Amino acid sequence: MLLKERLKGVNLGGWFSQVDCIEEKDPQGFPGFFTHAKTFLSFEDFRLLKKVGFNHVRLPIDYQNFFKGKELIPEEKAFELLDKALQEIQASGLAVILDLHKCPGHDFHLGCTQEQPFFSDPECRKDACKVWAILAERYADQHEVMLELLNEPAGQDSKVWDVIKDELYKNVRAHAPKNPIVIGSNRWNSAEEFKYLTPVDDDNVIYSFHTYTPVCFTHQFAAWIQDPFFHQKRMWPGEYSAPDGEAKTKLNMDFGKWDKDRLRKSIENALEFRQKYDLPVACNEFGVYAQVNRESQINWLNDFMEILRETDVGYSYWNYKNLDFGLVSKGESLHKDLPQYNNPERLDKELLDILAKG
Repeated sequence: MLLKERLKGVNLGGWFSQVDCIEEKDPQGFPGFFTHAKTFLSFEDFRLLKKVGFNHVRLPIDYQNFFKGKELIPEEKAFELLDKALQEIQASGLAVILDLHKCPGHDFHLGCTQEQPFFSDPECRKDACKVWAILAERYADQHEVMLELLNEPAGQDSKVWDVIKDELYKNVRAHAPKNPIVIGSNRWNSAEEFKYLTPVDDDNVIYSFHTYTPVCFTHQFAAWIQDPFFHQKRMWPGEYSAPDGEAKTKLNMDFGKWDKDRLRKSIENALEFRQKYDLPVACNEFGVYAQVNRESQINWLNDFMEILRETDVGYSYWNYKNLDFGLVSKGESLHKDLPQYNNPERLDKELLDILAKG
């Protein structure tokens, strides 16, 4: 089982999650959810990932694509597509992290500017447990499918999330006694917030953090972040000036001198958690926005991959295809002229080589 080896993989975001973002980039050509889910990725993609040396993928899903109405009625047609996806991924020799990317009452993106009712409303959590009961039972016999409780919890109080994660964990474990479970830290899976995270009494669990640190570099000029602090050109490594005025986002406003040493220090709490409890940790999202200066983008990715190797931390790169961070970019007009995609496959081969080295 993969808990005994270092995770090396990529995310498959945009397939069953954040489909609205895919549609926004090409509204004329978007074929609708079901056709999109049938055609966005194929066995050939999974075979490529296995061939270059990855051992897993992280597959995000948004609950609203699989459950309908307030009663959360399972949409069997959508589940059949998810079944097929999981079968083909595993047939290629890859394990899977099945990530609940959005759940009732919680949207990690909206959490950047708004309080999420999931943390204060027990009914939202009851609905999330209902979603997980169905998912966990359906895939309980597939032990190469790891079950991730929630993507990027965006609570204001990490101690509150620490209690809630136990509630979700117990619900999932009751329905899937043998699958590995993935538990992330609060504030968008921040490594810093591991100081508030406590382990569950289960050695079949991986603890997850995400790293886009500093966000003002990795997400510079990203259209979905409105704060002007994030709309300045920055190089890596570099010295970043402090924000001017009141923040318009709940994201971290990191500034000052940033280089590989400071980047490594930013994940120290996760490393200390691993050492203290002798439990596995992994970085299940990281990346740099495609429009960032190419030399700086590659510098940051080389630095972070070296950090992961030096600390023996597993990883899942964000993202395999599209969503502005893709190894592959197809149908994204904003990125159509970027030189890294100037080949028939629209594949960033330099970045793939960096990631595949592990």
